[in-house]
Amino acid sequence: MSAPTFNEPSPSDRAPRSDAEKTFDQGFIWLTLAFAIGIGVILFMIGLIVFVRSLPAIQAYGLGFIFSSSWNPVTEQFGAWPVVYGTIVSSIISLLIAVPLGIGTAIFLSEDFIPLNIRTILVFLVELLAAIPSVVYGLWGIFVLIPFITPFASWLHNTFSWIPIFSTAPAGPGMLPAGLILSIMILPIIIAISRDSLASLPPELRQASLGLGATRWETIFRVLIPAAFSGIVGGIMLALGRAMGETMAVTMIIGNSNQVNASILAPANTIASLLANQFAEASGMQVSALMYAGFVLMVLTLLVNILAEYIVNQVKAKY
Repeated sequence: MSAPTFNEPSPSDRAPRSDAEKTFDQGFIWLTLAFAIGIGVILFMIGLIVFVRSLPAIQAYGLGFIFSSSWNPVTEQFGAWPVVYGTIVSSIISLLIAVPLGIGTAIFLSEDFIPLNIRTILVFLVELLAAIPSVVYGLWGIFVLIPFITPFASWLHNTFSWIPIFSTAPAGPGMLPAGLILSIMILPIIIAISRDSLASLPPELRQASLGLGATRWETIFRVLIPAAFSGIVGGIMLALGRAMGETMAVTMIIGNSNQVNASILAPANTIASLLANQFAEASGMQVSALMYAGFVLMVLTLLVNILAEYIVNQVKAKY
């Protein structure tokens, strides 16, 4: 006996859509378009306001503001190079730690290495990290992280003091604790987005790779990660934006020293920390200089996103 067949009605057999349904669909399209344009307008207005408020400093100091190291509100001498340097270096340190750890954790949570109920608990714990306030991270860094890594930092200085990045004796707050705390804070972003990117891949990719004789790890590193690369890079860029703009936790443990030092054990400063420390009491040209520093941070974030888009397009072209 043959199985019954069910024929789907052709488009011509379906009931015509009413004018109300067509109007609703068109309205929904215009509504989503308005939301998308609204995001662009908000971003443009933020950048415009910051730029306009920073114009006096831009006219007074020009591009030399970015590469000058002097910051003296009394004499109105302002330079942002120490905080620009601190922002970039602390973000790089956090990415060097968080990217391999985050991608590895995402692979572990997206593949069937452990039972589903245990994976669910681990995913919940990872997401819980993102809910912790930054000031709590800062307090944890002061009372737990800094005392914990100080012996190790002292050993690095005593053993490798001939290397510039370890040339300064640790004094508690510094670039290294700030980078470590930032790596913990951006981990949930990298893990969540990378895991979603890997989990959303078609199952046929895994099955085809394994069917052709590839091992499980070859499938992960040569098939799945390249296929999910754009999503992974997107997560890393979001995490980098969080690291570059993080304020409270970094302000509490970086040392807030407006000096450029090659050693990651020395105190430093970031643009966000500078704004948090000085904006409340600033006046006159100092306000404009702080807005100029904020505008530089926005430009840095834009350049990072352009670089990420270029990398994603290159990888897409390769695979």
